[in-house]
Amino acid sequence: MFLSRQGARFVSRRIPCCTVRNNALPSFTTGFCRNFSSSLKESYDNIIVEKPEEGNGKVAVIKLHRPKAMNALNDDLFKDLIHATSVLDKDQSIKCMILTGSTPRCFAAGADISEMKNMKFEEVYRTDMFSEWQEVSKLGGTPIIAAVSGYCLGGGNEVAMMCDIIVCARGAKFGQPEINLGIIPGAGGTQRLTRAIGKSRAMHMCLTGDLIGSEEAYASGLVAKVYDEDKLLEESIKMATNIASKGSASLRACKEAVNAADELSLQEGLRFERRLFHALFGTEDQKEGMAAFLEKRPADFK
Repeated sequence: MFLSRQGARFVSRRIPCCTVRNNALPSFTTGFCRNFSSSLKESYDNIIVEKPEEGNGKVAVIKLHRPKAMNALNDDLFKDLIHATSVLDKDQSIKCMILTGSTPRCFAAGADISEMKNMKFEEVYRTDMFSEWQEVSKLGGTPIIAAVSGYCLGGGNEVAMMCDIIVCARGAKFGQPEINLGIIPGAGGTQRLTRAIGKSRAMHMCLTGDLIGSEEAYASGLVAKVYDEDKLLEESIKMATNIASKGSASLRACKEAVNAADELSLQEGLRFERRLFHALFGTEDQKEGMAAFLEKRPADFK
C-alpha cells in the first residue's frame, strides 16, 4: 500500500498494481512494465512508499512489503520497486532514497524459491533471468541507502549491494546461501560481494552459504554503519537528510565517480575523477559552496 501523510497520521489506500501476464512462463521470466508513468502510483502491492517529515521533502523511504513471505523477491515486487525508484530518481525534489524492509524480521530473505523450483534452463536463459533486476543499480544520480534489519540473504543481499550505502541493525544477518539450493548467486552476489569484501571472504560466504552478523559485515566493509534496532530507520533518515542537503550536481558526480572505480583502471579512474571535478566549476553548487565556506555560513544548495 502507499501511505500518505494527512496531518499527523497516515492514510492508507490500496489499488491494483500494474502487472504483466504470460500464461506460458512463471513470473520470474516475464517482462517488466517499461512505459513508466511520471508519478508514483497511489498504491503498490509489494512496496510501501513514504516521504518522512524529517526529510524535509527531500527524502523518500521505500519498504519491501511481502511480510508473509519474509519479503521474498519476485518479479511483481521488482516491477513495483523499479517503477517507484525510477519515478523518484526523476523527481528533482527527492535527493536521497532509503530502501528497507517493512518488518524488522527481514530486509529480504532472498528470491522466491517457490516460483523458481520448476523452471528449466531454456526459460531462464532465453529470458536472461534477473537481468532486469539490475535496473535498481542504474538510477541516474539519486543516492540510495539500504537500511537492513533482520535477514538479508541471497537476492536480498544482492539488492542491498545495488544500493550506494548499506547500514544495518545490530541483529542483521547477511549471506549468499544459494549453494545450499544447488545453484549460485545470480543477481550480483559473486561480483559485487567480491568487490565489497575481497575474494577470500566472498568465496567463503558463497561456497559455504554461511551467514555473517552485523559486526563482521561492518569489519569487512560490506556495511558503513551499525545501529541499534530501534534507531535504524531514524538514523538512516538523518543520514539521508544530510546527503539531501548537498548540491544535486555534486551528488550525481560523486556517485558516478565512486561507481566508476569498479570499472576503470586507476589511471583512467583518476582522469575521470578530475574531469568531473573540473566540470563542477561550471555549476551553481561550486559557487554557493565555496562562497558559503568563505563567508562562514551554511551552504544553501538548490
